Amino acid sequence: MTQQSGGSTTEPVSWFHSLSTATSVSSLPGMVHGAERTPLVNQSDVEAGHATHAHYGSSPSMRTSTSENTGVELPKDTTKRNSMFRKRVRYYVPSTAWIPDYSVSLLGGDLLAGVTLAAMLIPQSVSYGTSLAKLSPTTGLFAAAIPPIMYSLLGTSRQLNVAPEAALSLLVGQAVSDYRRGDHHTRPEDADAVGIAVSTAITFQVGLFASMLGFFRLGFLDVVLSRALLRGFVTAVAFVIMVEQLVPMIGLVALENKMNPESTLDKIIFLLEFSWSDHHKPTMLISFGALLVLIFMRSLKGYFRRTWWIERLPEVLLVVVLSTIISGYLRWDKEGVDILGVIPIKTGGHFFSLPLKQSMSYIRGTTSTAVLITIMGFLDSTVAAKQNADRFGYSISPNRELVALGAANLFGSFVPGTLPAFGSIIRSKINGDVGARTQLASLVTAGITLLATFFLLPYLYYLPRCVLASIICLFVISLFSEVPHDLTYYWRIRAWTDLAMMLLTFSLSVIWNVEIGIIVSLIISLLLVIKRSSHTRLNILGRIPGTDQWGPIADNPGAEDVPGILIIRVRESLDFANTAQLKERLRRLELYGPERTHPSEEPRRQPASTLVFHMADVETCDASAVQIFHELLETYQNRGVELFVTHLRPGPRKMFERAGIEELLGSEAFFATLGDAMASIAQQ
Repeated sequence: MTQQSGGSTTEPVSWFHSLSTATSVSSLPGMVHGAERTPLVNQSDVEAGHATHAHYGSSPSMRTSTSENTGVELPKDTTKRNSMFRKRVRYYVPSTAWIPDYSVSLLGGDLLAGVTLAAMLIPQSVSYGTSLAKLSPTTGLFAAAIPPIMYSLLGTSRQLNVAPEAALSLLVGQAVSDYRRGDHHTRPEDADAVGIAVSTAITFQVGLFASMLGFFRLGFLDVVLSRALLRGFVTAVAFVIMVEQLVPMIGLVALENKMNPESTLDKIIFLLEFSWSDHHKPTMLISFGALLVLIFMRSLKGYFRRTWWIERLPEVLLVVVLSTIISGYLRWDKEGVDILGVIPIKTGGHFFSLPLKQSMSYIRGTTSTAVLITIMGFLDSTVAAKQNADRFGYSISPNRELVALGAANLFGSFVPGTLPAFGSIIRSKINGDVGARTQLASLVTAGITLLATFFLLPYLYYLPRCVLASIICLFVISLFSEVPHDLTYYWRIRAWTDLAMMLLTFSLSVIWNVEIGIIVSLIISLLLVIKRSSHTRLNILGRIPGTDQWGPIADNPGAEDVPGILIIRVRESLDFANTAQLKERLRRLELYGPERTHPSEEPRRQPASTLVFHMADVETCDASAVQIFHELLETYQNRGVELFVTHLRPGPRKMFERAGIEELLGSEAFFATLGDAMASIAQQ
């Protein structure tokens, strides 16, 4: 849905206001045009074999075929093959669609978005690299500069910004810390080299796994995990990050290195024990003062949303610049405040290097972390990409997104130490709000970040590290924002399973670690899915009074249950999973009816002498299901129960014939309708 005013088209109205993190770009007139919403390639046209063009404001005269420009007449087969090849290339490499047809009218918005995101990403990436990943600041900056270049060429989302994420950087940091401690909890001689090798191994595997998931068309995985599980994971990660950052904010880094608390629970106990007695007062004042300023500026931007220049202020960059200047002027480092200092560009010897050259020995030990990062990064990226696609009126492909994200991380792993990079809901939303309409905005952000890595880092020499921790805490606060709403929602609708899943994920992540929490919750979630899929949906049918119609007696209290006759409607297709417990389910329905009853209670119904299967909803039936159904019918026949089948579709009918079920029951046991079957039973 769009709003029109004075003949000009503005952005689509979002129905999901709770997901917004910034105001609409409608305050900048003329930035959005109708042609900007044209899909990169219309998939229905591709499937139909029609000619497709991506319109980015270029004139039709610019989109002429090669044969028309050269005047050379090509054979029909050659022209058709070339046309099909071009369409396939434009489909699988979207940059070949938007780059040739790029309109200068979009340049202003893309440049503004690129600069705005760079101002936010540079200090954020430094924080993720140092405070969360336990590595050099350059590892975070490279992750914000190298992978986006590859994604901009292959990605289907026009606004998705690919960069390091807090939760994923934390998982890398935990793996790095484990290897640095070693088997005997002793620090290795070259901790930096170990950290770079571990990070490279993880990023390489993340790229490999994501690419494989995309090639095997497993993009549907985003619908497997429940919202409760994801909310529990995000909340746990936010809590773990908050605890991690309180250590440098209070000034206990040196003591932490000496005491070496491992789990989050150990660090909570460590903070409670030493925060009051061993804190560093100047560090505390600086860190919490910076956090208050950041919160105040963000609140101020929310209050003045209609004043675009206030709303666009990069509060994080302003705090970094001001704290660096003040720290250098007042020499906070002489007061014991830990500063960033000299930042060498550490990539293990060469800027570009084969990922497995120095990281081969760390592959096996980091595979579980890489799998977890791949799944969580893809889920976050998919949500962000779908939100922007719906907002700006184009479509994305989850499978191609997986390939693009995988290629981006593989490309990043060639720069040793680069952190895994995925899309962000908040950054991508801001990217679209400011004016990004193509992936040129991400290329601008990557270019500025790369320049800052090599030329601007020396100017951050006096930046207090506790300020970086404050920046991370600012972003963590936003992760807590939806927790109260979700808790009250699950409580109000009495979704106890979802609430338990959320609390379990959170508890395990805090008590042990994030990996254990999400892996255990994933296993439980999959077991619940398997349990539900193995539970065949069956209804007992009864006659609706005064009619010739039949309906479920559970939904129609007045429906008449025919004595001695059990009419069962199978409400789904049959397969090996949901027919394994079919015999037990039918026995319970026969003796107790549709109500939930404990097996120790006395039967409420008499055993049936006639059993009728209503199978109108059974579209398919696999071999295992047919075999189990055959055995079930034989059991009932041995009991002397008369058996009838109605509404059987042609596909399952052929399977029944081949399996010998029709021979077992006889052709007279099959009826087109339930009414015919009941009339035949009445005559008998």
